[in-house]
Amino acid sequence: MNNPSTQQYNEPMQNNTPMQNPNIADDEIDLRELFAVIWQGKWLIIAITTLFAVASVFYAINQPNIYKSEALLAPAEQEGGGGLSALAGQFGGLASLAGVNLGGGSSNKAQLAIEVLKSRQFTSDFIQKHNILADLMAAESWDMQTNTVVYNSEVYDAENNKWVREVKAPFAPEPSMQEAYKEFSEILAASTDKETGMVKISVEHVSPYVAQQWVSWLIQDINKTMKQRDVLEALKSTEFLTQQLEQTKIADIRAVLYKLVEEQTKTIMFAKVRDEYVFKTIDAALVPEEKFKPKRALICVLGVLLGGMLSVMIVLIRHYVGNSKS
Repeated sequence: MNNPSTQQYNEPMQNNTPMQNPNIADDEIDLRELFAVIWQGKWLIIAITTLFAVASVFYAINQPNIYKSEALLAPAEQEGGGGLSALAGQFGGLASLAGVNLGGGSSNKAQLAIEVLKSRQFTSDFIQKHNILADLMAAESWDMQTNTVVYNSEVYDAENNKWVREVKAPFAPEPSMQEAYKEFSEILAASTDKETGMVKISVEHVSPYVAQQWVSWLIQDINKTMKQRDVLEALKSTEFLTQQLEQTKIADIRAVLYKLVEEQTKTIMFAKVRDEYVFKTIDAALVPEEKFKPKRALICVLGVLLGGMLSVMIVLIRHYVGNSKS
């Protein structure tokens, strides 16, 4: 005969026994099964990885060497800056009416020059002035023995100096300045070191001699362009100030106007006698002896890694998709 108290005691113990969820085991990743699946698909993994490795090697070999030439520049000091700064505090309003810029040191002018250097107008003028459209848009490689640029025959006929590329409207066989600007922007780099204020300008090209020549031309042209802009502005300001002098009889105002005219005359004088008007060359551009890119070894390694990861994913997806269907 069973004891009622004993039976009541055993029932709660049975009810409190923890129940195991059978789905927990299914959700856990079985590493042995994972490695087994990968081992079964090893030949597919080897085949895909080998394919990617061969493709990456072929791609890396066929990439032309790109050379990078760069120059280190320092913003040129603006003579007469002390007098201009003093005038800016006293007669800034009057100077602004005359279109005279009394503020802004060499750093501001250098930053403005960099933005002008990157502008569409300057780039278009630079390409047309030096006739470098073919070297920019059709250069395929560089012949080291003859030091000549090899052009893409499907784009440019070098013998007849004719563009032969096939494009759809609104494009023409000869690239437009908008296309040239986009291409030039990708190979040109101009930056300023925030700590030192030094400016670095660099150009990448398949020919190291072309890259070095373009950097030198860029420095010359941007100095000349900024010089012409300042001289033209100073001449206009001087003309305006001279007219005001003829119309003004007040002695104090005439003294201020004479001082402003003097500063504009200094600007014109310094611009005409200085070739390095905005940038002074600290380290001139050289013809690089070693290529800048491509990194062929890195391309091959990345190709092998990509092929390996992709092949493993394919093997695992095929296995688990097949199991789910069955």
